[in-house]
Amino acid sequence: MAPGTHTVTNQAPPLVGYDLFSTDAALTEAVERHLPPDVYEEARGELTTLGVSSGSAQAQEWGRLANECPPRLRTHDRYGNRIDEVEFPPAWHRLLGRAVGAGLSGGAWDRPGGHVRRAAGFLLVSQAEAGHGCPLSMSHAAVPALRAEPELAAAWEPLLASRVYEQELRPPLEKTGVLLGMGMTEKQGGSDVRANTTRAEPLAADGEYVLTGHKWFCSAPMSDGFLVLAQAPGGLTCFLVPRVLPDGTRNAFAIQRLKDKLGNRSNASAEVEFDGSTWARRVGEEGRGVPTIIGMVAATRLDCVLGSAALMRQAVAQAVHHASFRAAFGGPLVDKPLMRNVLADLALESEAATVLGLRLAAAYDAGTDEERALLRLAVPTAKYWVTKRCTPVVAEALECLGGNGYVEESGLPRLLRESPLNSIWEGAGNVQALDVLRALRREPEALNAFLVEVGRARGADHRLDRAIRDMLAELADLEGIEARARRLVERMARVLQGALLVRWAPPEVADAFCASRLGGDWGAAFGTLPHTLDLAAVVERARPVG
Repeated sequence: MAPGTHTVTNQAPPLVGYDLFSTDAALTEAVERHLPPDVYEEARGELTTLGVSSGSAQAQEWGRLANECPPRLRTHDRYGNRIDEVEFPPAWHRLLGRAVGAGLSGGAWDRPGGHVRRAAGFLLVSQAEAGHGCPLSMSHAAVPALRAEPELAAAWEPLLASRVYEQELRPPLEKTGVLLGMGMTEKQGGSDVRANTTRAEPLAADGEYVLTGHKWFCSAPMSDGFLVLAQAPGGLTCFLVPRVLPDGTRNAFAIQRLKDKLGNRSNASAEVEFDGSTWARRVGEEGRGVPTIIGMVAATRLDCVLGSAALMRQAVAQAVHHASFRAAFGGPLVDKPLMRNVLADLALESEAATVLGLRLAAAYDAGTDEERALLRLAVPTAKYWVTKRCTPVVAEALECLGGNGYVEESGLPRLLRESPLNSIWEGAGNVQALDVLRALRREPEALNAFLVEVGRARGADHRLDRAIRDMLAELADLEGIEARARRLVERMARVLQGALLVRWAPPEVADAFCASRLGGDWGAAFGTLPHTLDLAAVVERARPVG
């Protein structure tokens, strides 16, 4: 072998050992914008610590190991006793323990600026590894559903808000911290949860039932309890099913198999059986299952937006980092006009997703009637659009690395496999579009709040103003609205993102977004922005490290 043939040159160093929070201009600005100054100072310190941890080589190694060593189902112990346990590698527990310790599982609801702080933290930890976001999201989102039953909320909320992660299965109220999962989907129903056939039969004690049925998708099956829907005598009802009963015995919760998924491989998703002796506690009134659990669904949908924003940010950061160090055709890739156009286009999509996600988190913190009305329309709108933009963004970012991005060691294939997930979970695209139509028809205050929010930017950019007028014209024409619901929701999402960027982003970012996404000066693929824009400034803003 000739000497020197294995000298490695012109390769970008690994993107590790950096602060994910402080190097993300869109995120840091959004956190400062939405928090009072005294709260911001405390939050900045916490998020910087979490950003350094999430950008460390150790966290990235945990993420790799958690996905290369997926969970395993153990239905029985060595003696033949049914145990229904899922085994995870140590890396999973380290990731989840770190996130719970950062307050991301259930403590946002009563903390000043809690939702903005948690949204930013969720965006950071999801860049290190996305799968462990599922139990975090379910636990956080369970709080508003539990509040339909004050006695349950009083017992469970402090445990969900705890910063202690206990992985062992024990009676929940004997633990110092718990996690919750969810099971709504059944084989015959899918998104149509009212078609669920799981039965709930009341026991003598008030609020206690036994369940019989099958859940086709049960999230995070090693959680301490689950919110599920079942048909009670009074109709579809929400129930809390603990894994372990107060006397220490296991509840009847048979895990039939784990799903073999495209991505999200570190996280277990299961099919479970309730055998007629599965004990459950009613949450809310009989027949009010969907209204009870809808608060949970809305919160998890926002986490889908944040999870997609996290994947986009990490993919764009990897692409910009690679192009900054990789030389081709006489200079760094990042300085080549065509590559700069691609990177700037990707960066716009990432920043728009981050700004929108944090704005919705701030609406949760505000808690006013107007902000709640905004969430009713803006959450499904954002869930529809941001999650759908994730896959093309990640795929294009992977291509920026060329063949280097197509190999597993780069980490981009894992991001790509993960990228469609948030669009499917918690209601796929058509469900979100139909939910927007439902809000438009039944809740006029939601549309009013949406238009007020968009209207705050009117007059600042002529392309945005024209897009608002076009959106209003489409909203006024309800003929055949269901068939064009996707088109309408896409338009609403882009208008909302444009309005937020015009108000808060640097001029070069807002100008590029309005010119392309609202003004029509854009092709069908990334890298087709008008060449007259300040693309270098847009790319520089997205750079993860100097």
